[in-house]
Amino acid sequence: MSGGHGAVEGSNKRVALLISVLALFLAFSETLGKASQTDSIGANVEAANQWAYFQARTIRSTVLKTADEALALLPPGPNQDAIAAKRAEWTKTLARWESEPATGEGRKELTAKARASEERRDLALLRYHHYELASAAFQIGIVLASAEVITGIAMLVFAGGFLGLAGAALLGFGYLAPHALPFFH
Repeated sequence: MSGGHGAVEGSNKRVALLISVLALFLAFSETLGKASQTDSIGANVEAANQWAYFQARTIRSTVLKTADEALALLPPGPNQDAIAAKRAEWTKTLARWESEPATGEGRKELTAKARASEERRDLALLRYHHYELASAAFQIGIVLASAEVITGIAMLVFAGGFLGLAGAALLGFGYLAPHALPFFH
């Protein structure tokens, strides 16, 4: 009878080791998931700020274009040279607001920056979804392996181990190739 007890004890140790490994990978997955979630929120805020600045530039441009059009409608008069100079200044300002590579604050540059921020946000969200699914697989694997200790049903350990492998695969895809599994999004 003591031989049977030793076999159960050895089996429990292997199950405990499996649970420990699954818990370790769960910790990695949760940490990477939170980091990706934080990255996606930061990139989303950044994109929103850039689009807001873009919109402010658009509004200012519209106001300036309207003022320019109003000046163009004035009949010729004694201030014609001053009006022409002001309209020329506004034309330069409008061109600068449209594209200002030196500062990166033209509408063209703001659009590119905002889209790049959106791409970073989307990539972080793809990774986050993989990490969340991996975390779920690790958690369920831990529960199944733990249930084997109580029930003695060996198939639960294999199912827990399989879920651990699936979680590890999802973790790897999330880190290395988050676009590879589009059906998980």
